[in-house]
Amino acid sequence: MSETFTQQYNDCCAGILDELSRTLASIDTESLERLSQEILKADQVFFIGVGRVLLSLQSVCKRFAHLGIRTHYVGEITEPHFNEGDLLIVGSGSGESIFPLNIARKARQTVPGCTIVHIGSNPNSSMKDIADFMVRIPVRTKLYLEDEIDSIQPMTTLFDQTLLLVGDILAKMLIENEHLDMKNLWQYHANLE
Repeated sequence: MSETFTQQYNDCCAGILDELSRTLASIDTESLERLSQEILKADQVFFIGVGRVLLSLQSVCKRFAHLGIRTHYVGEITEPHFNEGDLLIVGSGSGESIFPLNIARKARQTVPGCTIVHIGSNPNSSMKDIADFMVRIPVRTKLYLEDEIDSIQPMTTLFDQTLLLVGDILAKMLIENEHLDMKNLWQYHANLE
């Protein structure tokens, strides 16, 4: 292995970890606390996003299911009925992606008593009139807003990564705050693997 490649790899690692650290530190913890309360009080938690955001949300959905929370992502083949008392978490950096935005509108119209939370970067998106509140990850989006944290990574990679990490961090905090026994959580893990 060449020294040039090794140095480039180390530089990339350092840059990406620095971005993630700065981004995680920039998220308003009051909004995260409110989100964790909504997750605990919801009958079911649904997730909606597209592309890599959806992949991150699917991982978060699975992790919360490991905590015994009834979770689903919109579009899964066994998706159940969305009801009052349920929570919809919408992941969209711009807050303008057509599919998540329209699903949020549909949820608001169909089940007015539901709770909708937008996790995104753009506080002035169309989602602001639909969501009950927002958890802002203030990183670069396709909109290039002035106050977004810039990234050395392509497109919206920093948002996707942060979204996944925020989900895992909240899961860890829920385990601690609800005094869940890590060993007992295996009862919720898939066993046909």
